[in-house]
Amino acid sequence: MDITLLKTFLEVAATGSFVSASERLYVTQSAVSLRIQRLEDSLGKPMFVRSKAGAELTNAGREFERYALSLLRVWEEARQQVAIPEGFTRSFTIGAQYSLWPRLGFRWIDGLRIAMPDLNIRAELGMPDRLTRFLIEGIMHVGLLYMPQIRPGLSAEEILEEELVLVASWSAPTMDNIRDHYVFVDWGAEFVGAHALALPELTNPGLTLSLGAMGAEFIVNRKAAAYLPARYIKRYLDAGLLHLVPDAPRFPYPVWAVWRDDLDPVVRQTAVRVLSQVCKDAEADSEAVMDQLKEISEEAEIEILGGNNLSG
Repeated sequence: MDITLLKTFLEVAATGSFVSASERLYVTQSAVSLRIQRLEDSLGKPMFVRSKAGAELTNAGREFERYALSLLRVWEEARQQVAIPEGFTRSFTIGAQYSLWPRLGFRWIDGLRIAMPDLNIRAELGMPDRLTRFLIEGIMHVGLLYMPQIRPGLSAEEILEEELVLVASWSAPTMDNIRDHYVFVDWGAEFVGAHALALPELTNPGLTLSLGAMGAEFIVNRKAAAYLPARYIKRYLDAGLLHLVPDAPRFPYPVWAVWRDDLDPVVRQTAVRVLSQVCKDAEADSEAVMDQLKEISEEAEIEILGGNNLSG
């Protein structure tokens, strides 16, 4: 069985669209159609019902889906086992969005190398769609994500709650003097809606970054202001490169760990334990920033964009 055909089948099944599958796989729609046709010819039955609305699995397609997942898992297990360097006995691949590597993912790797010296570790970077596909295909064992997509064979747990806070690159910023320098960082639909409701005057600043915490590199090197994760920007605050905006509302933003259900239980147990400690340290960083924000704010409570308040 051609592994490429299996990956293409699963992507069409997950998205319900040949067009979406082609975008995620970085191939043309005709290539996706050809692969599915080859698969259907091999199996002797149609896998999808095509329509203007998209592609829906047939009964045969739904039956084949679980076998496709199993075949990919076995292939990836074999590929990773063969690739394990001498001196290591197990393999573990972590994927995370860019914002979650500094002060979280990297510290997790440090802890794992101490806890399991014989564990061969690989790190992957990507946006949620790419990381989810790698999890489904068995290329990754766990992913750190802001907005998880749960698929068969995967389970998710909330591990940390980020605090998105408003910061500026100049000293003594205020809600009144950031308007001409504000940069909108898109943190997803919920943030966009809450932001539009609470801060309508900043909704369309003319510049939007869909780069997550990478936006900090842009803000630090210009006269600019934006919402960024407290945990991530603590080092910039400590160095005096960024400054909290007093009385600016905050936005809670949960972080999730998405695990493959078939992960080696010994590896998972150790990985969960180490990650738990790393998250405690990360929470301490975030809490230190929030304490600083409360100290410089006039109000006794820090408002949440479109929600409740944090008492001082």
